Amino acid sequence: MFLIVGGVWLWTTKPWIPAIELAEPGPSGQRINQPGLIGNFYAGQGSDRRPAILILGGSEGGLAAGVDSQAQLLARRGFAVLAIAYYRLPDQPAKLELVPIETITRGLDWLKAQDAVDPERLAMMGTSKGAEAALLVASRRPDVRAVVAAAPSHVVWQGFDWNLAPVEGSSWSVGGKPVPFLPITDVGWDGDVYTPALANLHKHPEAIIPAERITGPVLLLCGEADSLWPSCTMARAARDRRNAEGSAAATTVLAYKDAGHFGVGPPLAEGREAPWIITLFGGTKEGNLAARKDGWPRTIAFLEAALKQPTTKETRQ
Repeated sequence: MFLIVGGVWLWTTKPWIPAIELAEPGPSGQRINQPGLIGNFYAGQGSDRRPAILILGGSEGGLAAGVDSQAQLLARRGFAVLAIAYYRLPDQPAKLELVPIETITRGLDWLKAQDAVDPERLAMMGTSKGAEAALLVASRRPDVRAVVAAAPSHVVWQGFDWNLAPVEGSSWSVGGKPVPFLPITDVGWDGDVYTPALANLHKHPEAIIPAERITGPVLLLCGEADSLWPSCTMARAARDRRNAEGSAAATTVLAYKDAGHFGVGPPLAEGREAPWIITLFGGTKEGNLAARKDGWPRTIAFLEAALKQPTTKETRQ
């Protein structure tokens, strides 16, 4: 009887499903709510047109407070930043299946059109599924000058539904058609289902993201102890493909030994107790905290270098 009641409670409450957030913009921010585009925009500071960054969160969907917080931190460093939602909000897909990448490209086009933005200095930044999307979109957008992909994937994956309903299609679509994807071959509760699926990648080479087409430098951050998916294996695969295909721009992998899936992003404030969730998908508390403390300033330095003011020669090209 206890097991039955417990099972009913689990299925009714579904505690594994992350809450859908639509974070309020901070004091310097602006809510963008247009057909096909929901996000928070931060124009940054300065009188000149500024480099701009589009930020994507992960499989939690919506517009999470943590994603908005990253946008605010970057805006304080002089970037114009747009953080957008691509699924789980009204008029968006409820599950991560056939999510139109046009939602993301629409955000890029909107960002480039703002008076505060220098449209020739555009970057993308994403985490987890957002990193997968950032690499995919940037490989199709030569105007994206740099990419930061945290806990990334080098392939397009089969979609999923937080309600555990069957999903057989791709995570992403273009023009209403599915982007070729790598199927997940093992479904269960007992850990990483992505590593076994990668063994079949040779049967689905079309699922590989052509990262070599990204015109600018790429920074990939990952935790070696990531238990959600093999982000370091996939980060190195993206780097190796770019190098093998003769990409002219640099590709950097920052891999942290004792960090997991949540070992990426801004460091926690000094003296603040680390939330329990930081070790949910691998790594030690100390390892995840150290990785974030090291990786975030290096992310800022990467973006500042990649989006520096173009020289006269670069502008004429």
